[in-house]
Amino acid sequence: MANDQLPIVEARSADDRVMTMLRERALGAMARAYAPYSGFRVGAALLAADGSITEGCNVENASFPAGICAERGAVAGAVARGNRDFDSIMIATEAEEPTPPCGICRQVLEEFSPRLLVVSVTTGGREARWSLEELLPRAFTPKSLDRR
Repeated sequence: MANDQLPIVEARSADDRVMTMLRERALGAMARAYAPYSGFRVGAALLAADGSITEGCNVENASFPAGICAERGAVAGAVARGNRDFDSIMIATEAEEPTPPCGICRQVLEEFSPRLLVVSVTTGGREARWSLEELLPRAFTPKSLDRR
C-alpha cells in the first residue's frame, strides 16, 4: 500500500502552532543529517508529553549497519533527557512522497508510545499522518516477553 493510501489520523493534543514548530525543527535536523552514502537525509522532531522537543537526524557510516536513523536518534536523545512518554513525531525528508519510519524505528517508538501520532513531511510541502498502531499492527511489546 502506498504511503498516501494509508489512513490519516488527527493529532491527539498538538495544535497547528506545535505542528508548525515540529515541522521547522524536523526540517532543520534534516539539513544537518550526515548521509553521504544514500543521499537520503532525514530529520525528526519528537514531542514529549511534557512539551519538550528533541531532534534527531540520520547519521550514516561506511559500515552501513552502524548508521542510525533520525527517529531513533531523537528517541535516544529524549530518553537521555529523562523523557519516555511521547505525543507525536514529525519526520522530514526530501522525498517526493511523505516517508513513514522504517521497521526498526517503528519498534523503538512502540516501546515508549504505542499511541504516537506519526507525521511525515517533505520539502515539497506534502504531508501524511498515521497512528503508530496503523504502521505497526500487532507489535512486539514488553507483554510479548511474558512467559506465563
